[in-house]
Amino acid sequence: MDSRRDFLKTSLFSIGASAMFNPSFSFASDSKPPMRFIFMHRGNGLWPRVMVPPSFSDELKKKEQQKAAYDVDLDGHELPEWMNPLTKHVNNLTILQGLSGKMCTVGHHSWSSSLGVYKANERVSSIKWETVDFELAKLFPSPVEHIELACFPLGGGNARGSLDGIATGFSARGPQQPNYAFGSPRVAMEELFKSVSTDQATQVQYQLDRMILQFAARNEGATAQKLLNAEKSKVQNYANSIEAIRERSRKVDAMAETIRKHVPQLDPKYLDANVSTFDRQIGHTEVLLGALISGLTNVVAFTVDELGHSYTGITGIEGATVNMHDVGHGKTIAGVEAAEIRNRCRTHHMTLVDKIVQRLKSVPEGDGSMFDNTMLFYFPDGGETHHSHGFEFPFVILAGDNAKLNLGRRYIRLPNYGDQGHKTLGNFYTTLLNAYGNPIEHFGALDVGLNAYGIDQSGPIKELVS
Repeated sequence: MDSRRDFLKTSLFSIGASAMFNPSFSFASDSKPPMRFIFMHRGNGLWPRVMVPPSFSDELKKKEQQKAAYDVDLDGHELPEWMNPLTKHVNNLTILQGLSGKMCTVGHHSWSSSLGVYKANERVSSIKWETVDFELAKLFPSPVEHIELACFPLGGGNARGSLDGIATGFSARGPQQPNYAFGSPRVAMEELFKSVSTDQATQVQYQLDRMILQFAARNEGATAQKLLNAEKSKVQNYANSIEAIRERSRKVDAMAETIRKHVPQLDPKYLDANVSTFDRQIGHTEVLLGALISGLTNVVAFTVDELGHSYTGITGIEGATVNMHDVGHGKTIAGVEAAEIRNRCRTHHMTLVDKIVQRLKSVPEGDGSMFDNTMLFYFPDGGETHHSHGFEFPFVILAGDNAKLNLGRRYIRLPNYGDQGHKTLGNFYTTLLNAYGNPIEHFGALDVGLNAYGIDQSGPIKELVS
């Protein structure tokens, strides 16, 4: 290790736990199930036009073309073909259109912008505050607080050249504090479920890591006592961080029996370093479910893909390596047109959403199921198109019966950019945070361009408030 920071970043206990340097950490009460949040975001845009049910009347389609506000009950309507995997969940489904995000970095790469609602780039200094997923994780504490999974890009974007490891993620745990994400199901399995592994070598390494942490905590604490002022504070913070990780590890150990029951049983192909993109996404989904159902976390960020990710395993052209930047520019690849490649990828993503919802609906909790206490969001991290300007960020939302928002069986188009009543990503996240106990007036940066229209950007979105 080159530094204390390297140690914290790469230690077993820092994966996920490195996002938890909050000394006020405490577990939620066992008397009431926590809410859970899953943020699935993807690169290369999500066209608003593909979100519209084909069974809408000519009148509604005209409103859609005009981007005029309207709200429709989805009961009896046909979903867009790529959303067919969600047909059985239509009572929990909301298609939300019209949110803008011009205060974010849009286009090819958004970094932490779409979850943080601010301009960001690959420099750590551009991270202004923690992203909304971490804000929600504070409201519903768990042993590892937050888990991030990703299909990393190889050409540009956040984590260049690291498909199968642990690298800078797309969420942020605080100002200038990027999160770290698992790039493969194999690594995620090894790290998240190492405490209950039946492999002897893994258990030996686990115990060695614990001993190293114990030594490091004592050593850093002793060193801090010999220093003065700022340097003492810095070293003591490292010591406190290590001790916090050890405490969380003890709590994870106390959950060993529950965790052991929900360790994902993955086919070896999902653990291969050369796993295809579609299978990598399936593997990540199983890890996500295991982490949620076991109680390791209540919040997961899942970067389903990023523009610089080279896609493999796409239905019908499984052997092709697809450059999504080329797809964004409309190029035909392996005989398949770009729009159809987009469609096949979206459809696969909806099968992942269906898997998550079905599995959580099958797990009893309270008077219902785990899904009753879950919200899932699927959205583009860079806006509406390949070269987005941030005028729209379409959302597919699946919400359980206990969600504190007026969601389910709805198609909502909010007022267009510049029209009175227009809302932004910041308003949407404000609505979420307000609903679950954070009274913030506005999350994220404001869009100064909306000032010319006299639009008030504070507060929640009334159409979504129960």
